[in-house]
Amino acid sequence: MSTKKWIIDPTHSEVSFKVKHLVISTVTGYFRKFEGSAEADSDDFVGGKIEFSADIDSIDTNQSDRDAHLKSADFFDAATNPKLVFSNGVLSKNGEDYVLKGDLKIRETTLPVELAVEFGGVAGDPYGNTKAGFEITGKVSRKAYGLTWNAVTEAGSVVVGDEVKIIASIQLVKQ
Repeated sequence: MSTKKWIIDPTHSEVSFKVKHLVISTVTGYFRKFEGSAEADSDDFVGGKIEFSADIDSIDTNQSDRDAHLKSADFFDAATNPKLVFSNGVLSKNGEDYVLKGDLKIRETTLPVELAVEFGGVAGDPYGNTKAGFEITGKVSRKAYGLTWNAVTEAGSVVVGDEVKIIASIQLVKQ
């Protein structure tokens, strides 16, 4: 079987993150500009190689002041580190569960991550394209990547939680 190349269809994909605010509620943000690819020998993508990047300047939490703060040196430092990068990704299967392992680089720090993957399957669209769908979830520590800014309320609660949930709905199109 020959290797097939796939790229993210940004029109039918979204990449979001969730983090606790004041420990009592959750803020959701999105990366509006991103790209990625997969190379796979099999139709179930097992052993497939995955690459992904997101533009930090495309962060959108539906609040412009917060977005500007996230892009600042307190957090992502978009001026110096314009992209979040997932590299060396390999998709494997354990029973019915898919796992995506790779290296996630945020700012100057690269750490191994493991993400849960739900493979939705492969289908043709009305225009003759072959598409594949995935739901990807995981958690990372923002502090492990040097995103350590925080504040403490009068009651002693932290403003921003450490754990960041990653949620991506990805549709790939075969090249």
